[in-house]
Amino acid sequence: MTIKLLAIGKTDSKPLQQLISEYEKRLKHYVKFEIDVIADIKNSKNLSEAQQKEKEGELILKRLSPTDILVLLDENGKQFSSINFSSYLQKKMNAGVKQLVLVIGGPYGFSENVYQKAEGKISLSKMTFSHQMVRLFIIEQVYRAFTILRNEPYHHR
Repeated sequence: MTIKLLAIGKTDSKPLQQLISEYEKRLKHYVKFEIDVIADIKNSKNLSEAQQKEKEGELILKRLSPTDILVLLDENGKQFSSINFSSYLQKKMNAGVKQLVLVIGGPYGFSENVYQKAEGKISLSKMTFSHQMVRLFIIEQVYRAFTILRNEPYHHR
């Protein structure tokens, strides 16, 4: 299985980018993992929230293959413990999912078309985090999930 993290906008913070790269490197031992960044929409100041979500939604949907399983990182999504998240990933692998696409949307969330295409939604917390921080958190949790599945000492139970 490939896990793809699809995100709107690049990460400006060098320290955050270094941490993200570190976990990306660690993940390569367990699973094919890639980050696909969609550039911020140009002239978004001239767009309404709905127009911006629509444009971002079109760009997200263009990046998907017909067999991709789309899961949105969304504040109204299901919350997992790290152990339950590892089980969730194991079930996806057991089901023969070729590519699981986790998506971090833009500042206003997702368009209706993206919600309709999604198989599920995951919330990392009831708190709100910057989109840049969410990248680090989800990559770290994917890494943690694989160490749990392998019974490695990274996650202390």
